[in-house]
Amino acid sequence: MPKFPIVDTHLHIWDLQRLRYPWLAGVPLLNRDHLIDEYRHVCGPVQVAKMVFLQCECDPAQFQEEADWVSEVARHDPRIRGIVPWAPLELGEGAEDALVKLAANPLIKGIRRIIQFEADPEFCLQPDFVRGVQLLPSHGLSFDLCINHTQMANTLKLVQQCPDVEFIMDHIAKPDIKNHVLDPWREQLREFAALPNVCCKLSGLVTEADHAQWTPADLRPYIDHVVECFGFDRILFGGDWPVASQATDYPRWVNVLDEALSGCTPDELHKLYVRNAEAFYRL
Repeated sequence: MPKFPIVDTHLHIWDLQRLRYPWLAGVPLLNRDHLIDEYRHVCGPVQVAKMVFLQCECDPAQFQEEADWVSEVARHDPRIRGIVPWAPLELGEGAEDALVKLAANPLIKGIRRIIQFEADPEFCLQPDFVRGVQLLPSHGLSFDLCINHTQMANTLKLVQQCPDVEFIMDHIAKPDIKNHVLDPWREQLREFAALPNVCCKLSGLVTEADHAQWTPADLRPYIDHVVECFGFDRILFGGDWPVASQATDYPRWVNVLDEALSGCTPDELHKLYVRNAEAFYRL
C-alpha cells in the first residue's frame, strides 16, 4: 500500500437518474448508480488525493451533459481535478465547435472516443476521425486510447499520423490475460512505447483476467512488460472503479500492483502514483 496520497487517473461515476447508459443493461452487476460517496468508501485505506474522471459511454447525445454533471460533482469533491469526456471526433473539422465548448472548462484535460466498441476495425483510420484527433492539441487536449489487443495494429497507424497529440493507452490495450496470451500484444506494445508521445495506464488488468479466479501471478508478466517498455516516466496508475469491481476490490488491486513493483525505488513509485499523472493530465 503506498505510504503517500495517490492520484487515480481512471475514475468512473454515473447517476442513472441524470443520464442514459445503454451498455449497462448488459452488465447487471454495474447497472445501478455509482456515485462519488461510494467511491470514497470503497477506497478503504488507500489515500486518494486527486482523481481524473473518464467518460462512461453515456448516450452520445448527452456527452456535454455528462461533462457538466461531473463538473458539478467536482465542486462537492474537489479531488476531481480532471475530466476526460467523449467528443464526436469522427466528424473531423465538424467536431471543432464541440471541442471549443469542452475546452472552455478548465477541468477538461483530454478526450476519449472509445475505439474498442466500433464494429469497423478500420474506424480509427477513417480520415475524418484522424483529423478530429489531430485537432486536439490546438485545444490543449490529450487523447485516451481505449482499445483491445486485436486493434493495436490499426491504432498504431492512427498514433503515427498524430505526432503532436499526447496519447495515453488505457488498460494496457486490454490483452487476453484470462487465457494468458502475451503475443502479439507484447511486441505491439513495444511499438507504441517507441513513440515519445504515448504513455500507458496501469489499469483494468483484472477485468481482462478471469474475474472469479485470477491471481497476482496472472497479472505479473503484463505489468513487468509495461514497465520494461515505458519505464517509470511514462506509466500512470488507474483504479478503473467501478468497472474493476467485477473482479476485485479497490485496495486489493493497489496491493497487487504494489507487490509486483516491490523492487522499485520510492521515487519510481511516486512517479507512477502521483507525478506522471499530474504532468500528463496537467493537474
